[in-house]
This record gives sequence, C-alpha cells and structure tokens, in this order.
Amino acid sequence: MVDDSALVRKLLGQILSAEPDFAVEFARNGLEALDQLAAFAPDVITLDIHMPQMDGLACLDRIMVERPCPVVMVSSLTADGADATLEALRLGAVDFVTKPRGAVSLHIETMAAALIAKVRAAAQAKLRASLRLKDRVRHRIGARPPTGAGRERASRRPRLSAASGDGLVLVGTSTGGPPALETLLTALPAAFPWPILVAQHMPATFTGPLSRRLDGLCAVTVAEVTQPTLLRPGHVYVGRGDADLVVSRRAAGLVAMAAPSQAGYPWHPSTDRLVRSAMDLLPAGQLIGVLMTGMGNDGAEAMALLHHAGGRTIAESEETAVVWGMPGELVRRDGADFVVPLPAIAACLRGLVPACP
Repeated sequence: MVDDSALVRKLLGQILSAEPDFAVEFARNGLEALDQLAAFAPDVITLDIHMPQMDGLACLDRIMVERPCPVVMVSSLTADGADATLEALRLGAVDFVTKPRGAVSLHIETMAAALIAKVRAAAQAKLRASLRLKDRVRHRIGARPPTGAGRERASRRPRLSAASGDGLVLVGTSTGGPPALETLLTALPAAFPWPILVAQHMPATFTGPLSRRLDGLCAVTVAEVTQPTLLRPGHVYVGRGDADLVVSRRAAGLVAMAAPSQAGYPWHPSTDRLVRSAMDLLPAGQLIGVLMTGMGNDGAEAMALLHHAGGRTIAESEETAVVWGMPGELVRRDGADFVVPLPAIAACLRGLVPACP
C-alpha cells in the first residue's frame, strides 16, 4: 500500500489487514515502493496518485516496465483525479478505487467493500502480455503479445452472417474496460453503420473524461449520455456513471438516455439493463452484444437471452481479458456466438454489421 498520508495508510491498512488471507506492507511514496518491490514481491499494489518525491503515475510507469504487477489506483473524486486515473489505466493499472469525499476518517467504511473486492480481483487479474513490451524488453523482462484471431463458438445454430437492416451494438465492460474500449473503438471507421452504446462501470466523475479521451483518439464520435440523445451511425454513447444507460423511442427515433439506478441491477451503468431495454424495442436480429473484461457477471444474463433469441454476441476471450468474470460468465451460459481476443473484436464486429466499410 503506497500513500503519503499516515492516516490513510492506517485506515486502509486496517481494512485490508482484517482479511485473514491478506498480508500488507506500506510505503510513503513511489521511491519507497520501488525499493520494496523485490523484497516483498507483492501480489497487488494499491497506489495513491499525488505523493511527494515520486507520484503515483511515475511509480506506476516504473513498475510496469521493471516488475509488472497488478496495481489498483486510489483516486480522488475530482476532474483532475479522473484524468490522472484514466492515464494510470492506460499505463497498465488494473482498476481504481475512489477515496470518499470530506474527512477520510469519517467515511472510510464507504469504500471498504470496494477496496477489498478490487484488490482480490486484481490478485487474479491478467496483465496484458503486450503492455509496454518494448520497454520491458529493454529491461530484459520480455513477453509476447497475444496471438490468434479468435474462434466461433460451437453452436447448433447455422454459421452467422452479417445482420440485415439497421441495429445497435451494445457493449458492456468493467475492470480493465477503458484500455479495452480504446482498443475496440480506435479500430472502427468513422462511417461505422450502427450506433454503439457502452455501459462501463465507473463513477459519474469519470465517464465524462473517459468519453472525451476516447473521442480524441477515435474516428467514430464518442460522447457521454447526459440527456436524451438521438442515436446516429458512427457515434458511440457512453453511459453516465452512477446511473444506467437505456434505449427509448421518441417520435424522431431511438434515443439513449440516462436512467436512475433500479433495484435488481447492482452495477452501474448496468449492461443487463441496457441490453434488456434494447431488446424491448428492436428484434434480436438487429442487436449485437459485446461483453469484455470485468469482474462479476453484469451483462451475461441479458446477452445470453439475446443470443438464444437470435441476436449475435461476442465475448472477449480469457487470454486477453484482464478479469474474465463478465465474458466468462456469458461463455458458461452458452450465450456467446464468438469468443474473441481483444485485438480481434473490432474485425469480428465489422464482419457482422451490414455495409460496414
């Protein structure tokens, strides 16, 4: 646990140390953390962003090059904290947990469950083999990027061809999602024929910066949904955090809109709720579901229903998923038409959407 605040180290350390299978060591800044890496050989590192001598981003950069290890960032719920956290995820952090607003000592229990769950998930996370490969080769660590173009799932249904008519692509992801979304969306052309809706588990403070970051990288247009928005081809609609993203119909056509969280959907924005709302308005054959890295099972039930109703579904394969929880559950439910490594998902999607350039 790396944090310059003695109080934060004490409070968060007590939360983790109370777990019978956790052993916790501490560092006050990035330099101390790097000094301890070889001796302690941690399974997971929690890393504050703003620290003296060496901040969290500089430390993370060194960790990913010199001794790759799953890292969970400890971030503030601010615009600056969101931008820094997204940069940390790009550099290789597995996930992040947000500090409570106000006095940490008064609200620390609000983050306890999330901290424990995300550290446990990170301990099982798979770091991308291609991450910082050239830099690591220079440090004589080396690794090979994932290979393989994916495979179609064995199924009783006939081989799937491209859909017909207009439709929607529905994407769900959680832990490890922002880099996965970048890989997927940057490979799509500006003239992609169908609107794409994204449910990425994140607080509201983070989904806006994530959308702006992706918009600057992608040929498609990416925007956060903050009000009812008419769906258009070549556009990606990211659900606002702490709410759900649903599809509705207005006189002008289908719209994406933010909806207050609803009982029965524990993660937000909810992939299950997004898919169900789309299935209420369009035939299954006009929908494609994509379920990528993330802990838990959000999206698996609804996408399995979509698959069995005649829709098309793509699950990220275990070989590239940081956490194979959500896509793995879809595969276990026999709900995936294709199980595809992350770098090949865009090509698979382009082959399923009609008239895709």
